[in-house]
Amino acid sequence: MRIPVETYTLSNGLRVVLSQDPATPIVAVNLWYHVGSANERAGRTGFAHLFEHMLFQGSEQVGANEHFELVQRAGGTLNGSTWLDRTNYFETMPSHQLEIALWLEADRMARLLPAMTQEKLDTQRDVVKNERRWSVDNQPYGTWWERLPALCFPGDHPFHHSLIGSMEDLSEASLEDVAEFFRTYYTPDNAVLTIAGDFDAPIARTMVERHFGAIPRGNGRPPLADMSVPPTFGGWRREVVPDAVVAPRLFLAFRVPPAGDGDWYAASMLGAVLGLGEGSRLPKRLVRELQIASDAGAYTFDLSKGSDLLICDVTARPGVSAERLETEVAAEVDRLITDGVTAEERERALALLETSWIAGLQSAGARADKLSQFATYKGDPSLVNEEPARHAAVTVEAMNAFARARLGAGNRASLLYVPNAAQEAE
Repeated sequence: MRIPVETYTLSNGLRVVLSQDPATPIVAVNLWYHVGSANERAGRTGFAHLFEHMLFQGSEQVGANEHFELVQRAGGTLNGSTWLDRTNYFETMPSHQLEIALWLEADRMARLLPAMTQEKLDTQRDVVKNERRWSVDNQPYGTWWERLPALCFPGDHPFHHSLIGSMEDLSEASLEDVAEFFRTYYTPDNAVLTIAGDFDAPIARTMVERHFGAIPRGNGRPPLADMSVPPTFGGWRREVVPDAVVAPRLFLAFRVPPAGDGDWYAASMLGAVLGLGEGSRLPKRLVRELQIASDAGAYTFDLSKGSDLLICDVTARPGVSAERLETEVAAEVDRLITDGVTAEERERALALLETSWIAGLQSAGARADKLSQFATYKGDPSLVNEEPARHAAVTVEAMNAFARARLGAGNRASLLYVPNAAQEAE
């Protein structure tokens, strides 16, 4: 399976990726801005995610919530998401409605600030605070995705602080703060626009030029702080979190190369051996044989700068101690290091990763997102076609060498959730 890719750049710096597929009368528009929580400054965390909400509150020619209404009336779907080092916005439309999506994205890129008001900021700030309460503060194990990066990255590292931001920082955000964030990062030369699906390329090029071509490039964005970290933690870090949960849960992280770089593919393959599917090592040993875990998996965090994390994520059965859980998970990783990966395990891991990769590219929306990702992080969206081969090139010997170098006790960070006193009593 090879995805057709055509790329070009407008005079204002906007990178455009086109990928035609006439199989179904659907077209996806995907816009990645190269900004995320890593770009936030101290005291102003949560801006990237807050801004994702603000962009749906109208622009100079589009009323509040009208973006949703126009897309949905045209038979389309839309959303946005924020991550540590990118923010994306996307629509999937019937093919003949492509221009609506392009006009809407261009209008808010060029003309958001005239429609930004204190009332909209206050409303969306409250929405984000409620989202934090619901998804983080009042969710069992909900703080893991801010505690784990804080445990694994130094305090001054751009990946250390919370993606969703603190309540205090959100409360302090001013209208001018938000406007400055927009002027700095939401510019065509800091974005990738991908169109995938059923469309006519010359017509799409004309539409893109018409709607985006006159938007001025930005004045440059501040460079990120140094993202480099040592290849290993240099020891075993631990944090124990009492929480309102009925069973312990362990996130055991290992520092690995950035996603897509060299040995990262060995880390990805090892993650599949350890915890992708019911036949992998952690579910087989901990869930079925020892019956001490209700769920077990392993995956990479897919961070593209400085360092990525390989994570074993295991939830104990009620009544199993946190100490037993951590001991058994570590023992299974140690067994992999000592005994090594077998050829059969490598083949199984490769087949699962290839199947997942191909399945994940079936829809126009998913394809557009991957092309934007590779254009943003690697500078070349056509590299999406090389990803299966990069995994296939990893040998058993490379996997075992990586496991010995990176999965030992000198490169581990344990985030361990335990039932708090009230939960234990109950």
